[in-house]
Amino acid sequence: MATHPVENDVIDNPGIPPVLSDLTAMSDLTPAGGESLLELATLVKARPADFRTALAGKQIVLFFEKPSFRTRLTFESGIYSLGGHAMFVDQLTSRIGEREPLSDMAHNLERWVDAMVLRTFEHRTVTELARFSSIPVINALSDYEHPCQALADFLTLREQFGDLTKVHLTYVGDGNNVAHSLMLGAALFGSHITVATPKGFEPSAEVLKDAREIAAETGGTIQVVNDPEEAVKGADAVYTDVWASMGQESEIAERARIFKPFKVTPELFANAGPGAVFMHCLPAHRGEEVEAAVIDSPASVVFDQAENRLHIQKAILLQLLGGGTRLFPTRSFNV
Repeated sequence: MATHPVENDVIDNPGIPPVLSDLTAMSDLTPAGGESLLELATLVKARPADFRTALAGKQIVLFFEKPSFRTRLTFESGIYSLGGHAMFVDQLTSRIGEREPLSDMAHNLERWVDAMVLRTFEHRTVTELARFSSIPVINALSDYEHPCQALADFLTLREQFGDLTKVHLTYVGDGNNVAHSLMLGAALFGSHITVATPKGFEPSAEVLKDAREIAAETGGTIQVVNDPEEAVKGADAVYTDVWASMGQESEIAERARIFKPFKVTPELFANAGPGAVFMHCLPAHRGEEVEAAVIDSPASVVFDQAENRLHIQKAILLQLLGGGTRLFPTRSFNV
């Protein structure tokens, strides 16, 4: 595992200059901005005490239309550990914007709080609130993207392998929101990703086009195939997700039949490269998309990914809200 030496020198910095206005999707980041977030998350992880008052006086509201374990707890824990205050609004029984227009909600919220975190069904909910609001909006999951998860995943890969431009990630399963953000993340960081899905379940053609355009500038490569065994060969990391996401419960039985050849078994995983790791965004259905022997093996880094949700989300909040801390390295640190 790569180490992360951190410079001890600090400067009297009034805050970390914001490089983002929102994080609604991976497209809100530039390659340099993505790298900046990973570096900041590494620093926050190594020196959490330096950031205990970074968001003092900041109020962040969390609107969740879907059940949550990791997302809610890591955001709330991260906000409080930075000195801010989190307010959770349960939207499980009514969608955001159902009672009043999203524009009206946005204009109210921008007068009360400093940022909002959204876990929604429709990606439009996220983009519309960001469009109408003057405060930062963070996509904590939508039907189109899951940028916080992907950033935590690339932080994990960086810890495991160092140089992300040399990493080959294979994603096996549904071409869903997680696959979309991983493809765009690989493009941003100059990594190499192969996405293997059953025919008819490929990721969005628009996302594939956007990812390949970015990868052309960073040196990354993006492939989409329908053969899981071929896709896994030589991979540094093998990633999967549940076959039916929230809102697709009626499709579970049919998807189980279609996706069976894409289950990550010990035999499939054995095709990966030496020292390969297994990844999953969780929750996992052991025995369905992945065998217990794989996810519970020493090669699994699923709980490192879960931990890094906390650190990357703290970095996102610091970038969006300006930091408010005087401690920051005078020089960048290397992986």
